[in-house]
Amino acid sequence: MKTGKTWDIGKTLKQGLLVAAFFGAIVAMPAAAAPLRLPAVVEPVSREQHPGKVVFQELATPDIAAAERFYGGLFGWTFREVQTGGLKYAEARLDGHPVAGLVQKDLPKGKERAPAWLSFISVADLDGAVKVALENGAKTLFGPRELPNRGKEAVLSDPQGAVFALLTSSSGDPSDILALYGEWIWSSLVVPDPDKDAAFYQKLADYEVFELPSGSSGTEHFLLASGNYARASVNTTPPGGKTGPLWINFVRVEKADQMAARAVALGGTVLVAPRPDRHGGKLAVVADPQGAALGLMEWTAAGEEVVK
Repeated sequence: MKTGKTWDIGKTLKQGLLVAAFFGAIVAMPAAAAPLRLPAVVEPVSREQHPGKVVFQELATPDIAAAERFYGGLFGWTFREVQTGGLKYAEARLDGHPVAGLVQKDLPKGKERAPAWLSFISVADLDGAVKVALENGAKTLFGPRELPNRGKEAVLSDPQGAVFALLTSSSGDPSDILALYGEWIWSSLVVPDPDKDAAFYQKLADYEVFELPSGSSGTEHFLLASGNYARASVNTTPPGGKTGPLWINFVRVEKADQMAARAVALGGTVLVAPRPDRHGGKLAVVADPQGAALGLMEWTAAGEEVVK
């Protein structure tokens, strides 16, 4: 099996992100006469399917313009506005291909909510996967629904409350190739009981699950794999951690130190300072100016592959 990366959290994130509360931004789209037509996940259309792969990320944010400035300045992403069904939406692109979606949602007054990134996991049979998820303690937040260009999707919370999405993409899944700089390279789930969630996602997406050595931190790490590729990790929330259960998505960068500093210069904050990763390179976690968390990952381990 080709090996992958895990996020060995060694310190507490400094900011509580109430992800489930804010995902009304994505799961409760405004009513409109015209149906939503969101951009395709893959261009040009692919016939590939990689069940278990995290194939797309979507940001719910109260300020798309500010998010575009931040992510454009940080990763060199460009943006194309999409007006559809009364929804303000922007497609993020890198070198001419889609990398993410941004959806606008105002923060309700008087409620402590935070913007967040939503991870979409590929499944071949969405209705069947949702059924399995519900039978094993998940809750449906929205869907299933069919969207032109996008495919069939549903948004759920897992048994510990981490929010995620399932997608059967009508344009196919991204190829299993090494992520370039500025592309998503890894996803990590942080929960109080990683053993419980590893078992849940194994049933949901038929993952192979590998328990990795805990190292000096003493936290649990489980690797989720499918199709002979590592896809994601499930990790213990650090002692005293203030985050709720959540998925953290990592973008590949050349130098984590420099990119974390650039994030701060662009108005973001550092949640976990750059530090060595068990496989080489460095990891960092930052938040954009509106509070959405994401990871920065150097990938330097020779002979190993992580697929985006």
